[in-house]
Amino acid sequence: MKRLCWATCVATAVAVAAVFASGPGASAQEVHKGTLYGDMQTVTQDMLSRAAGDGNNFLHTNGNYAQTRYYPARQINTSNVSKLRPAWVFQTEVSESMETTPIVVNGVMYVTTAFNHVYALNAKTGEELWHFKHNMGPITTYCCGPNNRGVAVSGNKVFMGTLDAKLVALDAATGKQLWEAEVADPEQGYSETMAPTVVDGKVLIGTNGGEYGIRGFVKAYDAETGKLLWSFDTIPENSVGVWATHDATGRDMHRDIAAEKAALAKMGDPYKTLGGGVWQNPAVDLESRRIYFVVGNPSPDLDGSVRPGDNLYTDSLVSLDLDTGKYVCHFQYIAHDVWDLDAVSPPILTMVKDKDGKMVKGVLHGGKTGHVYVHKADDCSLIRFSEAMVPQENMWALPTKEGTRMLPGANGGVEWSPMAVNPDLELVYAINLHQPMNYFVEGTPYPEGKLWLGGAFKVIPTEEQWGNVTAVDYDSGKIRWKVKTAQPMIGGILATAGGLVFTGEGNGQFKAYDAETGSQLWAFQAGAGVNAPPASYTVDGKQYVVVAAGGNAQLNYKRGNNIIAFTLAD
Repeated sequence: MKRLCWATCVATAVAVAAVFASGPGASAQEVHKGTLYGDMQTVTQDMLSRAAGDGNNFLHTNGNYAQTRYYPARQINTSNVSKLRPAWVFQTEVSESMETTPIVVNGVMYVTTAFNHVYALNAKTGEELWHFKHNMGPITTYCCGPNNRGVAVSGNKVFMGTLDAKLVALDAATGKQLWEAEVADPEQGYSETMAPTVVDGKVLIGTNGGEYGIRGFVKAYDAETGKLLWSFDTIPENSVGVWATHDATGRDMHRDIAAEKAALAKMGDPYKTLGGGVWQNPAVDLESRRIYFVVGNPSPDLDGSVRPGDNLYTDSLVSLDLDTGKYVCHFQYIAHDVWDLDAVSPPILTMVKDKDGKMVKGVLHGGKTGHVYVHKADDCSLIRFSEAMVPQENMWALPTKEGTRMLPGANGGVEWSPMAVNPDLELVYAINLHQPMNYFVEGTPYPEGKLWLGGAFKVIPTEEQWGNVTAVDYDSGKIRWKVKTAQPMIGGILATAGGLVFTGEGNGQFKAYDAETGSQLWAFQAGAGVNAPPASYTVDGKQYVVVAAGGNAQLNYKRGNNIIAFTLAD
């Protein structure tokens, strides 16, 4: 086995409060150390477009524009994964929830931490090349932890969204800031935790903040200058919709349509404060020049009385024209959601069988409901939905002042965790949560950029919580295999051509499973929650698997500060 490198080049970690402290008077962004490499090889659009077949790099948050999280190398496979060992461990300065996906470009790795630090590392040794710390503004308002899900790369630049709702561009070779754009006003409840996506000179980014009475959006910025190119509001001025009474699976959602229509006549359309955040990357179809993304919950989460109508386009798959940002189509999973079962896991583009068995371009989405939804890409229509991956009880029982029990709980099903596809097996892999909850409703007025839940969802302490890893045949909707885990699962999953799927757990276990059968083939104890999506890459002919182990604020899993890369023992 290779000598373990514990990243001795990193300075001793300071107290978390000191790391994050940067008052309004702070003079400049901080970059520690110079690059050891000089100019990074330019990341061309051709490289980004061909990433699905790139067995060396990991250029997108979810592997490629289709977001399949399928890595095409097979050096690490079912026959030898038991020999996987740590190659190096890098310790960041920030010991806090980690949701970053490592991006790897020609032997250079880019990772982020909570509170918007970016590190460039030697992907072979874990040695630090440079470190950037964002100078946070005086106001940050964010849900579910101070997370960051990673960077995007293009040309000679690295792009990151920030908790104070900025988009920054850094020089990939040095970490120096090149430009900064204000995406939205953090005082109104806007923040950025998602990783951007870069395509054809455009940096695409949405917003989170659905718990704060914001109006959601997706925006495109010029990668060279930071100039805004287009913006799409995820909440249209007419958000009422068709007064849908049933969810995507055909179940009655117990809406009081007459009461909602009366409320609409009295208060008007609630579109300005209706939420609709976009938490995760869009899938990009370069052939049709379209993007696909999912939109989060309406605001306030649990009190539907102040937001009559279907609340478009919350809880929906939405497709836009890549070049103009114009609406193309949408599909809403849950109209007038009062359970916080929003759409957050990033969509995947892959070929699927339609209802007649014909192969068509499809879109997959893993819902908090516990279903995998399969759509036709051309018109967003629903082809099928999978068997439920988690228990469903009392759907759709309405929240009450006294509390109503319903499953799944507000975290899912599939939370924000990205899924992965093995196209050879025609399987999609998801990680799920089982958390029985009671839903309480309590009406409160719009609080001007502060948390606005309209009640509470509370875990039932007397009931068991657990998770699972599930493989779904997306052409039939049938569950192929399922593995129960000790704790609810949140983070992400990676599939490889070596017949493996990798994912981590809140108890520190990072595991490899047989992609076809679900048999566990390997495990490693990381010492902190492994609640980030894994990636893979190859340097000098040797394949690595890498993951962040920093725990999770949302589920309060043990915090840490490690980036761990694994390779086969010599």
